[in-house]
Amino acid sequence: MQYIDEIRPGVAVIVLDEKNRVLLQKRSDVGLWGIPSGHVEPGETVTEAAIREVQEETNLYIGIKKLIGVYSEPNSQVFEYPNGRTVHFITTCFLAEILGGKLRCNSSESLDVRFFPITELPPDLLTMHPKWLEDALANKELSFIR
Repeated sequence: MQYIDEIRPGVAVIVLDEKNRVLLQKRSDVGLWGIPSGHVEPGETVTEAAIREVQEETNLYIGIKKLIGVYSEPNSQVFEYPNGRTVHFITTCFLAEILGGKLRCNSSESLDVRFFPITELPPDLLTMHPKWLEDALANKELSFIR
């Protein structure tokens, strides 16, 4: 197994609009599209982190609808940043609804934010994110543990 610098709690949020399009963020750190995601900060819950990350990155206010799953598989959750740092994320993924706000690129962490039809996702998508979306669209009552 490769050297891992740290393990971090992460959150990801699947946000669908009224046309059933998925919200994606083009990340400035790697230049790839992905589901809005980020780190849990000290002293906050995973749901607080999810709500904060989406608001910081997209200017949208959301409400959590359900837990999609918890993802820790090293094959998909170990991420090497361009600066060489390698992090193993334990990601809690949620499905959320939009409560307010106007979509805009609201952070230096984002190059762009927009909604995509689920059948027309950009090819330069982070590798683990299609699985999170697939699990969200599976519409299962129970959460996934992967």
